[in-house]
Amino acid sequence: MQIDQKALNETLRRVFLRLHHPAEIILTCVRWYVAYPLSLRQIEEMMAERGVEVDHATIHRWAIKMLPVLVTVCRRRKRPVGKSWRMDETYIKVAGQWKYLYRAVDKSGATVDFLLRAKRDHAAARTCFERAIGLHDVPEKVAVDKSGSNKAAIVSIQADTGLAITLRQSKCLNNIVEQDHRAVKRVTRPMLEFKNFRCARILIAGIETMHMIRKSQLGDIKDRGSSAANQFYSLAF
Repeated sequence: MQIDQKALNETLRRVFLRLHHPAEIILTCVRWYVAYPLSLRQIEEMMAERGVEVDHATIHRWAIKMLPVLVTVCRRRKRPVGKSWRMDETYIKVAGQWKYLYRAVDKSGATVDFLLRAKRDHAAARTCFERAIGLHDVPEKVAVDKSGSNKAAIVSIQADTGLAITLRQSKCLNNIVEQDHRAVKRVTRPMLEFKNFRCARILIAGIETMHMIRKSQLGDIKDRGSSAANQFYSLAF
């Protein structure tokens, strides 16, 4: 992959000016980190085999700098989702403590939205749900498991706004989102645990972005046969 840095979006071009490796090497390392269950040291070794000397800590810094820009572009280009959602949360360890990744998908499995929160409660669930509505408008139906906080969040939104949302509590219906958690957890596992909340949010957003690309959720693709890798790189332009 050869990248013309003049073609990069303005924000990334400013970032690359402060870095000392070619853009294609940086973007490749960042993509590998969020696309596959690889540790930073494994990526360091893989690049060394290709004649590129880069420290694992440097790759981590690249990811923290690059991913917020790429994630923002992905959110703008994301395809619309269906009107029947499944919402659930899963555990993510950050600095030795369990945090909660709230996630929602539609009935076909397309990612609606995600949000890492420090607590598992009504406020966290409501924030996630309101953000998803802001991104994709109001759903017709929402399925949750037996979690009282998720139900309370939706009921409170219904009461405050008068939105006509059908709420269903069903473990069976929520299997779709519970199975979808696995794709994200598979990539986070080799990372062992995140050192701080900020890094966790950035890296998880990158993992979710790559996961959405694999599910063909990125719009404005000129070549429909474009690989997931090329679609990821297209976020930089």
